[in-house]
Amino acid sequence: MKGIVLAGGSGTRLHPITQAVSKQLLPVYDKPMVYYPISVLMLAGIREILVISTPTDLPMFRRLLGNGDQFGVSFSYAEQASPNGLAEAFVIGADFIGDDDVALVLGDNIFYGQGFSSRLQQAVRELDGCVLFGYPVKDPERYGVGEVDAAGKLVTIEEKPLKPRSNKAITGLYFYDNQVVEIARALRPSTRGELEITDVNLTYLRQDRATLVELSRGFAWLDTGTHDSLLEAGQFVQVLEHRTGVRIACLEEIALRMGFITPYECYALGEKLAKSGYGDYVKAVAVAAGASA
Repeated sequence: MKGIVLAGGSGTRLHPITQAVSKQLLPVYDKPMVYYPISVLMLAGIREILVISTPTDLPMFRRLLGNGDQFGVSFSYAEQASPNGLAEAFVIGADFIGDDDVALVLGDNIFYGQGFSSRLQQAVRELDGCVLFGYPVKDPERYGVGEVDAAGKLVTIEEKPLKPRSNKAITGLYFYDNQVVEIARALRPSTRGELEITDVNLTYLRQDRATLVELSRGFAWLDTGTHDSLLEAGQFVQVLEHRTGVRIACLEEIALRMGFITPYECYALGEKLAKSGYGDYVKAVAVAAGASA
């Protein structure tokens, strides 16, 4: 499976702070926002990742992430000239995807929960059609909403319904088989002028090949699209990291745990960041895994 991080858009709800920099490059406590969705793909075992952003912002993503060698992965880059919908990611990324399955994660979504990696890897192994991830929210009318029956089978998907049939919002993480490229290419723009991800999901639902994995107790799902939610996400990460001593979405540590890099390579990455607490943490993780200081 390959992975796509969609980090485009103009971040208008965060103006003026996004007038000169991409929203996904803003800090969420101690690391750039884009580290969080990338970490999800890496935890799923995905090592080939396409970052899609605007022509203006792509050079900054390249400067931050490089080709991915340092994390034992491969980053590619592609432009989305204007925000034409989430499903356009599969049209833009068609050559990158090739004959493989693909995961799409939105660049402003943060996921956290014990056992998340194993659930992601299970979804990759058992993929047949599409896997969506649902999270209970108090205001489901703001989201795409999935309804499941008594047996846990996904039966309906509605986009921002006035009267939601459930409180399960469909999060910004999606796993698809290779048919998604064909489905996305066949879409027609909605009344908003966009290729809608909900239309992709409904196609799989009509084929009876859509599954909703529920992320409930013990999990957190945050988006960072407003000033308040951005601040709250940073505070959430700060509190968890201070209390547990573990850094969330530390790409160096995840690369080490997943076997993508060695302890010595991890230590060298920490050395490059040595004047920050983040760099000290990376070095400590590497030493605990067998690297010598």
